[in-house]
Amino acid sequence: MAVGPATEQKSASGRSTGPDRRPSRPGTRKLRVPGPRALLIGFAALALVAGGLWALYGSSWFRVEKVSTTGTEVLTRDEVERVAAVPLGAPLVSVDTDAIEARLREELPRIATVDVVRSWPHGIGLKVTERQPVLLLEKGGKFTEVDSGGVRFATVPTAPRGVPLLVLDVAASPSLRRFDAERLLRVAVGVTGELPEKIAQDVRVVRITSFDSITLELGKGRTVFWGSGEDGPVKARVLTALIKATPKAGHFDVSAPTAPASSRS
Repeated sequence: MAVGPATEQKSASGRSTGPDRRPSRPGTRKLRVPGPRALLIGFAALALVAGGLWALYGSSWFRVEKVSTTGTEVLTRDEVERVAAVPLGAPLVSVDTDAIEARLREELPRIATVDVVRSWPHGIGLKVTERQPVLLLEKGGKFTEVDSGGVRFATVPTAPRGVPLLVLDVAASPSLRRFDAERLLRVAVGVTGELPEKIAQDVRVVRITSFDSITLELGKGRTVFWGSGEDGPVKARVLTALIKATPKAGHFDVSAPTAPASSRS
């Protein structure tokens, strides 16, 4: 039996409008139900997440049991760990390392930087870097340590060996209005940082009477008139050559590095 063409619709005028291709009504499609395999994978993923959370937070597998400290020189490990106050027995993942770092820097100014790291499965590590003094300020028989950034970070009863004393004798200086004591302190720090290591180790006193008058007092009674804090690297090179050329001199002047001078007194 021959199959005829698709049934055509006719309009009210009798004209053919083509095959009936109207879409099926919405909502007549059947919903696809996940198969057993998909359900199994979903349950396994949930179980894995739940197990991981329990292992990190609920089990005794990853709890803080010890704290280790490295990098201390003047500070002791006991005082660092006391201030750190790491919560022993707490889940390792829940330890607020940022809060510990902030607490250590605030309560122990001698600390320049500190890294608090998790050492799985049971430890917290405190990696400390202490500030190093480059100058000392004396007051009342005690010494305030100043680091390379000009930060006054500690007061000690005894002067650390090998750290020069800074004497700010600027009370009568007219330049004090423009260059206060704090700025002159930073200038002095800059000068010591520009000196060659061998000369820096020989500096006993850095004396400042004004912005343009800085004098270095070396061992064996020798002095260096540095002048202002400007052109430091050039002055350092000139001073090195001058000391080498006139080893018996007792006074060196590099305030004008293009015209240095030295003398026996």
